[in-house]
Amino acid sequence: MVKDVEVGVGGTEYGVKDYQDPPPAPLFDAEELGKWSLYRAAIAEFIATLLFLYVTVLTVIGYKSQSAADECGGVGILGIAWAFGGMIFVLVYCTAGISGGHINPAVTFGLLLARKVSLVRAVLYIVAQCLGAICGCGLVKAFQSAYYVKYGGGANELSDGYSTGTGLAAEIIGTFVLVYTVFSATDPKRNARDSHVPVLAPLPIGFAVFMVHLATIPVTGTGINPARSFGAAVIYGKDKAWDDQWIFWVGPFIGAAIAAIYHQFVLRAGAVKALGSFRSSSY
Repeated sequence: MVKDVEVGVGGTEYGVKDYQDPPPAPLFDAEELGKWSLYRAAIAEFIATLLFLYVTVLTVIGYKSQSAADECGGVGILGIAWAFGGMIFVLVYCTAGISGGHINPAVTFGLLLARKVSLVRAVLYIVAQCLGAICGCGLVKAFQSAYYVKYGGGANELSDGYSTGTGLAAEIIGTFVLVYTVFSATDPKRNARDSHVPVLAPLPIGFAVFMVHLATIPVTGTGINPARSFGAAVIYGKDKAWDDQWIFWVGPFIGAAIAAIYHQFVLRAGAVKALGSFRSSSY
């Protein structure tokens, strides 16, 4: 149990909150491989990512086909951003109690670095997410065969007029916003401090996805989710999507790593606590 002292203006201590940090997840736990809960969680990640890609990519294809016939038709960028953010809100809400509601390899990677999940669970989740994304895009192609390839298959590509560095930076910053929000919304310290405020964690996470899409759709189409980019590229199969694919893996993983380090070692003072523990043990 950790005592958290809130400090106000002038250094006045005005409250103490108790909260329990969960123990770090083991890097490798062989016993976990024999538990049904692990595979149930992986199935939940697979289904959630499938549904996520199905609804969102179908929205993108529908918008492009409608706007081709009428420039004022379709849901527009705002509608696409709502589709992505809204689906994350719904799916995180549905799966949080089963798998944690990652639905994104970058989120899983960030939580792995923070020792929130084991390496075994992280690898299984990422595989399930990528397979779910492929299946979700496959359904879209099956239902929209006349429009899928014609309107880009919902694949992420670097837009004309933007450099590779700009696209990479957009993915890093966008993923940082998302993963930072995930850490903040699920922080046990926040739950203790704001116990009087009913905070629904999926809401700020979904809203973060919505806001990032508004900002970066014109640049990269907004990846911030390697599974989303990978699944669309596999089913679309065109060279341009594969040429830019590395951006949608490297950028999100760097952004997730920065968010994990910032939250764990700066905001939660993990480095200071570790140093303090080391000094105490040395006496």
